[in-house]
Amino acid sequence: MITGHVFIAISLDGFVARKRGDLDWLTKQPTDGEDHGYDAFMASVDGLVMGRVSFQAVLTFGQWPYEKPVVVMSHTLSQDDVPPEIRDRVTVTRLGPAEVMKMLDGQGWRRVYVDGGKVVQSFLRNGLIEEMTLTRIPVLIGEGLPLFGALDHDVDCEHLDTRTFPSGLVTSRYRILNAPG
Repeated sequence: MITGHVFIAISLDGFVARKRGDLDWLTKQPTDGEDHGYDAFMASVDGLVMGRVSFQAVLTFGQWPYEKPVVVMSHTLSQDDVPPEIRDRVTVTRLGPAEVMKMLDGQGWRRVYVDGGKVVQSFLRNGLIEEMTLTRIPVLIGEGLPLFGALDHDVDCEHLDTRTFPSGLVTSRYRILNAPG
């Protein structure tokens, strides 16, 4: 069965990006080469699903950071908006969360990395997230794009573990117990 998994950094005040999608606050924190589990997480997933804002932010990083396939959920982008050098690894779709998971299940995916604030929210509302790894960055940015949004009811989570790092980052993993949907 296909499952959705979140691995995301958030500010202490719960934002994944500034209002316009800027991630400058994320790269200011020195981590001295600490292993926060990202490589192991990436090795455990079949590919990524992200939204337009996250996709456009990643494009500003210079070199494309993903070797695994990426699905971009967007109602405004098309496949022609994907740079030619990564078109073989990036697919743009207008499908909703449940339809994307059904499509990926049909392609043999089992573990999906779900990334980006609005996409995480929509997958969570649809009961498609099994586990979340949240890394709190010790900075307050005051306003921005929140990780979590409105829900029809409370979502109970089971705390699996927490790791702290000398840089001040704190990573916690949670299993979703009663996702909406």
